[in-house]
Amino acid sequence: MKIGQMMQQAKKMQEKMQQMQEELAAAEVSGESGGGMVRVMMGGDRVLRSIVIDPSLWEEQDKELIEDLVAAAVNAALQTVDEKAREMQQNMMSGLPLPPGFSL
Repeated sequence: MKIGQMMQQAKKMQEKMQQMQEELAAAEVSGESGGGMVRVMMGGDRVLRSIVIDPSLWEEQDKELIEDLVAAAVNAALQTVDEKAREMQQNMMSGLPLPPGFSL
């Protein structure tokens, strides 16, 4: 493979990576905890967009429980973002000719 071809492939890869990052940032994922008592919406860019807390949790007045449920819901959404990013990367890389023994 010549240098010119390698440079073209690198440029195409950069373009695909940029497109993937834009698609991921535009995606919305959710996370929940407490059987749906706390739900969060997050962008693929890891920006938290909304938190919905069931009103019955406020009646309990258990601050620590609410904090734990919010943290768990946010962590669930973050895990979904990571999984989505990993899936998108695998799809993008699937057509690349990689040397034997090399995986992404």
